[in-house]
Amino acid sequence: MANIKKGDLVQVISGRSQARGGDRGKQGKVIEVLVAENRVVVQGVNFVTKHVRVGQTQRGTKTGGIETHEAPIHVSNVALVDPETKKPTRVGFRNETVTKDGVSKTVRVRYAKKSGKDL
Repeated sequence: MANIKKGDLVQVISGRSQARGGDRGKQGKVIEVLVAENRVVVQGVNFVTKHVRVGQTQRGTKTGGIETHEAPIHVSNVALVDPETKKPTRVGFRNETVTKDGVSKTVRVRYAKKSGKDL
């Protein structure tokens, strides 16, 4: 089971600080999870510029130029944000019994461990 999934709110925990032009401390939503490379794409984090060759669409409008978009970062450089405290936290798993249509089933569920200095 994955610690981080698409749609989760995560915070960058490593790299250059924001004062030095980096992304450490920024929070964003996970747009995409690249399982094979152990990387995630986070909204508003790790922008790169891409030069796109000029072309034409079917209607005749010009495309191309310099575009910016988010690049993937390694999954170890982000931490899941606890929805209650809005601080980065570790992820745990526990077994819970779910009853659906009269059938009980045990499933693994993610939960946010205690975060911050209040441990």
